Amino acid sequence: MSHPEQHRGRWRPRLDRPALVALLFGVAGVVYRLILTLFTVPVSNSDEATFGLAALHIGQGREHPVFLYGQHYMGMLESYLAAPLVAVFGPSWPVLRLPMLALYAVFLYLIHRLTRRLGTPWFAAFVVGLLALGPERVVRDQLTVVGGRPEVKPAVLLMLLITLGLAAGTVHLRRLAFGLFGLLVGLSVWSDWLILPYLAVAGLALLWAIRRELFGWAGLLLVVGVVIGVAPMIVDNLRAGPGEDSLSVFREVSSKAGPQPPWSDRIRGGLLEGVPLAHGLCPVDGCGRWQQWFGVLYPVLLLAGAALAVLAYRHAGASRGERVGPVVQLALVAGAALTLLSYVRSPLAATSPLDNARYLSVLQLSLPAVLWPLWVAALTAWRGTSSVLGRFTGALSTAVLAALTVTMLVITVLFAATGTAASRTEERQARELAAALRADGPHEVYGDYWTCNRLIFNTDESVVCGVLDGDLSPGQNRYRPYWRQVGRAERPGYVVEVGSPMDQRLRRLLAERADVTPVREVGGYRVYHPDTPVRPWR
Repeated sequence: MSHPEQHRGRWRPRLDRPALVALLFGVAGVVYRLILTLFTVPVSNSDEATFGLAALHIGQGREHPVFLYGQHYMGMLESYLAAPLVAVFGPSWPVLRLPMLALYAVFLYLIHRLTRRLGTPWFAAFVVGLLALGPERVVRDQLTVVGGRPEVKPAVLLMLLITLGLAAGTVHLRRLAFGLFGLLVGLSVWSDWLILPYLAVAGLALLWAIRRELFGWAGLLLVVGVVIGVAPMIVDNLRAGPGEDSLSVFREVSSKAGPQPPWSDRIRGGLLEGVPLAHGLCPVDGCGRWQQWFGVLYPVLLLAGAALAVLAYRHAGASRGERVGPVVQLALVAGAALTLLSYVRSPLAATSPLDNARYLSVLQLSLPAVLWPLWVAALTAWRGTSSVLGRFTGALSTAVLAALTVTMLVITVLFAATGTAASRTEERQARELAAALRADGPHEVYGDYWTCNRLIFNTDESVVCGVLDGDLSPGQNRYRPYWRQVGRAERPGYVVEVGSPMDQRLRRLLAERADVTPVREVGGYRVYHPDTPVRPWR
């Protein structure tokens, strides 16, 4: 906790020891991620490039997208945050990711504040230390600009802190706080629907804390804030054609997941793979059996956290200021449970747990509530105030916390030491391809989805790419003007990975021209530039 200290007529904050330790952990976590950001680790891709191109267009005043190009449900707040930097410094991956790094720093600060309010200073420092660690799966969700999660997590934490302050009477500008709460809700709904479970429980906590005030100006300002935050989404949906509104598109995407696997497979994928991956206990290629223990323990910890919150509520005083802490803690438990339940309802939890564990990254919000039972048991045992059973439980809890810390630290160190080479190699090859085409052409090319938008971003749109599928039919072209521009080119090129199905199909279509068509290899790609276009879909 910070204490004011008078020094030569001025008041300066003085950090207590736990706060200083938390600060050191936080700085280490930010510096570690800054280094990764400067080296473009984790590797970029065309999804992220689409957000980057939108930021470029916003900064130039050419476009003002509400949703990700080609979609109607993923908000573009991250592109708007990056747009000023991209406009000033030009498109580059570090510039694009810097706002995400800032959001991560805000996330650490807010979760430290919240955890100190709900728990103890040293427990808050411990939580920050865990969140400062990060193997590839964790830092990918925190640093890459792919929509939603980096911004909605700080928003939820700030909403819960506002609830605590309003109930305790420590917030003086109460009307402004209500408006800010509503604005955060609206922006979060626009940005990423995965956060809806946490928004629901945060809203219920606020309703419990100050329900009488909601019938006056406070409630009106709350609604106004929500409307302002979600206004871009409302306007876009009012203009959308039949079946193109956000709910219809999201429902259609969700229904494409295929037949439902058994509940046992989905729960196994969600708990044994998704939960450990989301918390940084496994490398990006999956969890070994020895790393899955946290997923087995997670539901038990949720139940224990809920029980402790209920007990704390019953033993608290009669005032809302004294009882609001357990209510917020219970909200964090409920948010995690609802998020996990929503995830295991999807077939993807069973069929593709490694690729979709990113949807559980918001569970980091509930880490203080999940680990609190372990901390309480360990602390009680170390103080010698428990029975024999209590001391055994405390020793076991201490072992679990130590195992969690050591596992996360080992996986992070392994990633930092050996897991970044592949990303740096791929980025170097992508830059080599962009430099070659930018210098010598062709400047209108066709390629696959994972090549095109990244190539366009890397060349600052001096090379434009149209997306084709492996059979050389039109693919997922998120920004249609690029496709039309390449379609008008008299002599477009083709950028394909060496030996890929697209490479083989293109050579068959070129037939006898394959040996005379100009072709060169750059960074693992072949660049074909035939004299006449190859457009089999026409």
